[in-house]
Amino acid sequence: MPSPFVELEVGERIVKVTNPDKLFFRARGETKLDLVKYYLSVGDGIVRALYERPTQLKRHPDGAEGEAIYQKRVPEKRPDWIETARVTFPSGRHADELCVTELAHVAWAANLGTLDFHPWPSRRPDVEHPDELRIDIDPQPGTGFKQAKKVAALVREVLDELGYVAWPKTSGNRGVHVACRIEPNWEFPEVRRCALAFAREVERRAPKLVTTAWWKEERGKRVFIDYNQNARDRTIASAYSVRARPDATVSAPVTWDELQEVETEDFTMATMPERFASLGDVQAAIDDSLCDLRRLQEWVQRDEGKGLGEAPYPPNFPKMPGEPPRVQPSRARTKE
Repeated sequence: MPSPFVELEVGERIVKVTNPDKLFFRARGETKLDLVKYYLSVGDGIVRALYERPTQLKRHPDGAEGEAIYQKRVPEKRPDWIETARVTFPSGRHADELCVTELAHVAWAANLGTLDFHPWPSRRPDVEHPDELRIDIDPQPGTGFKQAKKVAALVREVLDELGYVAWPKTSGNRGVHVACRIEPNWEFPEVRRCALAFAREVERRAPKLVTTAWWKEERGKRVFIDYNQNARDRTIASAYSVRARPDATVSAPVTWDELQEVETEDFTMATMPERFASLGDVQAAIDDSLCDLRRLQEWVQRDEGKGLGEAPYPPNFPKMPGEPPRVQPSRARTKE
């Protein structure tokens, strides 16, 4: 017996939603069809967040409580109107990832069980040159969203001093993400190095609250600013992405002024559509302002003049120029 399905008209496309009544959030009773309709309700926002960016899909075909599948390659069996962008990885292998240019692409991916969309910080015309600097404010054990918001306020202060226009959002979990549009004139190592210099400046101003330590054993109960989210092939959940939590929170764009008053749980698959219908995309102007990365490059030179060079890369990367030994500090002491 064939599986049940419904067909939705999305722009000029017809998107089939298979097993539409399949529960995706058991405690809330929300189904796969509810998931697809959620993305349709925030259409302008999710398309803007993903537009022309190679995008990894975090699929949960058995619902939010089921196993996650991180899918970099789009299925070979797909509608002919699905668009892709080719990327290569540190290993040298390549993949054709989803490249969203219209809302039907999002709906199609949601039907595959995609909760989170993880876009690159670069776009298809030039995937090797990011057009976005990402500041990932990541609370560590013993800290939470309250501390993340304190760090975000400090991040805003430093950004204002740089003259940068930046755009915050909740991560949908415990953290805060901040995006700065930049000109696509620099390669990933340069953008990442600038993100490290920025994070170190924030750390200097609040060393008991903020850390840039890559090794978890050195972070303590502080909030980590993950500069490595700017490394090549690293991605974060996009604005409006649904997170795999029982309460179906979403990564919510917010204004700077409201950030300190909100909680992660204020924004869910059920509540975001009403907010979006009322306010639209509060980050609709995100592409209108470019931040001058050369300001941060001056900070890089300043740090290097003080002996602060590179920091470790993620473990899947080859040894990078100027990188310190990629060994856990406690293990390094054991060898001495």
